[in-house]
Amino acid sequence: MRILLWHVHGSWTHSFVQGGHDYLIPGPPDGIGLAGRPWAASEVRLSEVDASGADIAIVQRVEELSRVPVGIPVVYLEHNTPAAPAQEHPLAGWDGTIVHVTHFNDLMWDCGSTRTVVIEHGVADPGPLYTGELPRAAAVINDPVRRGRIVGTDLLPRFEPIDVFGMRTEQIGGLGDHELPVLHRELARRRVYVHPARWTSLGLSLLEAMHIGMPVVALASTEAVRAVPAEVGAISTNVEELASAARDLVADPDLAQEKGKRAREFVLARYGLDAFLRNWDALLKEVIG
Repeated sequence: MRILLWHVHGSWTHSFVQGGHDYLIPGPPDGIGLAGRPWAASEVRLSEVDASGADIAIVQRVEELSRVPVGIPVVYLEHNTPAAPAQEHPLAGWDGTIVHVTHFNDLMWDCGSTRTVVIEHGVADPGPLYTGELPRAAAVINDPVRRGRIVGTDLLPRFEPIDVFGMRTEQIGGLGDHELPVLHRELARRRVYVHPARWTSLGLSLLEAMHIGMPVVALASTEAVRAVPAEVGAISTNVEELASAARDLVADPDLAQEKGKRAREFVLARYGLDAFLRNWDALLKEVIG
């Protein structure tokens, strides 16, 4: 299958391009292309692509709809939560298919009569890297300064000592999302992963931490209540309960190791790569007809 898609969400795309198809990613001036990623994909100019060159397009921003060459079927992928549960999706009433990455997002967006499908995240397994040798917590937060309370930046001092890694210029830590192997190794050295987001879609960094084998303490909001069972660490809307659980895990490496093992077992079963790719293949074949 020849799939046209823009490089928008690097971690999601990293998982998606593991499927063995031909992936066509617009480069400058039509997109950012591979941006240095070692993906098995081709960087193309849109002027070189027509209906005979691509079987389907995955669009992730509304403005991309008008840029898809005529004759190529389209699926719209929505990564984000709405600003509020009553927000109407820009494609409400569209005659295509919107794919949500979480059931929470599907529940909260008002998509009107547009068909919606949920295909949950899948993660390319980085392996059981966890050592927990550093008695500290860790978190990964994109744009921690700009996004503030949305991602729980204000809660971070409650979990000290904590090392925070980011993926933008405002980052508190120092690793970019193109350096995932380095990030994974650094996370694996910390004893517990903290997920303090109040209102975001399900962060892939949380699922990656669980794949690594880290125990997790998470704010019980949005899709985290489905993705983080209590036995892998702690999940609550009570921040002091979470901070206490994090302290207990930092102080007890054997407990942290046990809960991290459960986290890895759970996430491999729920968010493994095979099911993710299989579900996408089924949907794309259906849309193509």
